[in-house]
Amino acid sequence: MQTDIRDMTVDGLLQMHDLVSEDLAAVRKLGACVLPRLNEYGELFYRWIADLPEYQIVFTSPEITAHARAEQLQYWRRTFAAEVDDRYVAERRHVGATHARIGLSLPSYFAAMNYSFVLLTKTLYDGQLSNADYLVALQAFTKLMHFDITIVADTYSRLINERIAKQSQALLEMSTPVTQIWEDILMLPVVGIIDSRRAQDLMLTVLKRISQTRAKVFIMDISGVAVVDSGVANHLIKITKSTGLMGCTSLVSGISPEIAQTMVNLGFDVSEISTSATLHDALERAFRVIGRTVTEISRS
Repeated sequence: MQTDIRDMTVDGLLQMHDLVSEDLAAVRKLGACVLPRLNEYGELFYRWIADLPEYQIVFTSPEITAHARAEQLQYWRRTFAAEVDDRYVAERRHVGATHARIGLSLPSYFAAMNYSFVLLTKTLYDGQLSNADYLVALQAFTKLMHFDITIVADTYSRLINERIAKQSQALLEMSTPVTQIWEDILMLPVVGIIDSRRAQDLMLTVLKRISQTRAKVFIMDISGVAVVDSGVANHLIKITKSTGLMGCTSLVSGISPEIAQTMVNLGFDVSEISTSATLHDALERAFRVIGRTVTEISRS
């Protein structure tokens, strides 16, 4: 069973990364050596990112850069204070959310953390600790950075996935225009590929519209469907059966000779579906179902 980082307590996260009180104390010792030179870190770090294209897109003004630099220095002060509590975790989640909002990629974040690690543990380290204490502090600081990265990356990935899901849903809704073309008649032109998820969404959208409009006939035009295989045929049958349970007659138009032959070759009982070759034919049948007569008006 996959662990949801959001549901874990601070103690659980610490245990997950094997971070104990001795590790946090060692991080504070390293911080005592590094924090006096933190402004140097800012100079070196922002000189490094100045040449990276992705950061150039984000840091478009001196004001933005100055604000980001101040926030980042505060981030490292909190890190070396090593007081890992709910506030600490919330601040790391905020970092992940900020990266997702401004569009900085995870690879860029990982590269920045790696460069920061080198600056803070080698370039700016003044050698005050004994070799043994330095190795312990280095190991502890590595654990704490992994702790931070886990929270930031999890928050970032979750928010990006939620954004993608919302965009996909919006596109799906735009591609599922169930339109009331006449009183008691709904129509849906289906274009592209039908997979299981899209078929489910189509069904829910159609049934919701039938319930709202109390339509008597539903026309689904599949002339724009890219491929009809056994899966697509099954989905079509399920949709037509579902509409029938709501008292709505379902008609499928746009059946090409190739689609008809495919469905027969696949062994489907096409008698279960009321089909027509063209939308024109489907409309005529729909009007007959609702008791309307279509009369052609001659132009003289």
